[in-house]
Amino acid sequence: QVHMVESGGGLVQAGGSLRLSCAASGRTFRMYGMGWFRQAPGKGREFVAAISWSGDSTYYADALKGRFTISRDNAKNTVYLQMNSLKPEDTAVYYCAAGSDSGNSRDYGYWGQGTQVTVSS
Repeated sequence: QVHMVESGGGLVQAGGSLRLSCAASGRTFRMYGMGWFRQAPGKGREFVAAISWSGDSTYYADALKGRFTISRDNAKNTVYLQMNSLKPEDTAVYYCAAGSDSGNSRDYGYWGQGTQVTVSS
């Protein structure tokens, strides 16, 4: 069982940066691949980035490569999402998920409650 809590969301101007954190409980955290997804109002949940259990492999949505960086610290049971050069279209609720490193949300068994990111123009 893994329980996650996201933090770091907020309001930022276009061009700014935010770093999201996802703190996980459970001894098995380091065994899981982790992912970040987002959901904008009126839209479906969208893959953002994923990272393997070891942190050696990372994956990104094509449209976000170069602006977003996923990382993890297994000693702290935390996964991060660094978001740079933010755009208004990045506005969404961001969720972390555990259980896979794929881009398919159905492969993940555990989800956080989400954190709101709002980018103003």
